[in-house]
Amino acid sequence: MKTIAILSRKGGTGKTTLAIHLSVAAEQAGHTTALIDLDPQASAASWRDIRENKTPAVISTHASRLGQTLHLAKDNGATFAIIDTAPHTESAALDAANAAEFAVIPCKPALIDLKAIGSTVNIIRLANVPARVVLNGVPPRGNVAAQARKAISHYDLTCAPCEVGSRIAFNYAYTAGLAVQEYEPRGKASEEIRELYTYIAKEIGV
Repeated sequence: MKTIAILSRKGGTGKTTLAIHLSVAAEQAGHTTALIDLDPQASAASWRDIRENKTPAVISTHASRLGQTLHLAKDNGATFAIIDTAPHTESAALDAANAAEFAVIPCKPALIDLKAIGSTVNIIRLANVPARVVLNGVPPRGNVAAQARKAISHYDLTCAPCEVGSRIAFNYAYTAGLAVQEYEPRGKASEEIRELYTYIAKEIGV
C-alpha cells in the first residue's frame, strides 16, 4: 500500500483540499484509497458525511492510532493511503511523516506561508522522508509563483512542477460532497489536480 502524508505546520495551506482531491484522483486511477483524517476539525470526515459516493473511504482517527488504522486499511484492500494532518501539532505530523513513504507540503505563495515552511522542513528531515512542495491557492495573475519557488529553493526542497490555482470550484465541490473532478470534470481545477496526481504517482512509482 502506497502511503502519502500531506504535511504543513501552518494552518490554511489547503492540506485537506489536496488530501480529498488526490484521494479521488487515486480512486479514478484504479486504486482502492483510504483517506486518514488526523485533524481534530475532521474536515475530510465532514466532506465524507455529505458525500453520496462511498469511496474513497475516509477514516477519522487519532495520531496514536495511525499505525493500526493503516494496517486495517491495508487488510481491507486499500492500495493507496493519504494522511491528512492537523497544523501546529509536531508529534502528530512526525507520526504521519514516519508512516509515509512520500510527503506533500502544500504552500500558498504568500510571505507568511513561505516563512512558516521551515518548521515543516524540520519534520521532513527528522523522518527522512522524500517530499515535494506544492504551490496551492496560486492567484491567476502575477508572478508570485515564480517568486515563491525562488524562496522555497533556500530550504533545499523540490517544488512540484505543477501548481494548484485559487479556484472557487474547490469550495463548490466540497459543499456538495464532491471533488472538482466530479463537479467540473473539464474545468481548470480538475486539470490541475490530474496533473498533480500524475506527477506524484510517477514520483512514488505507481
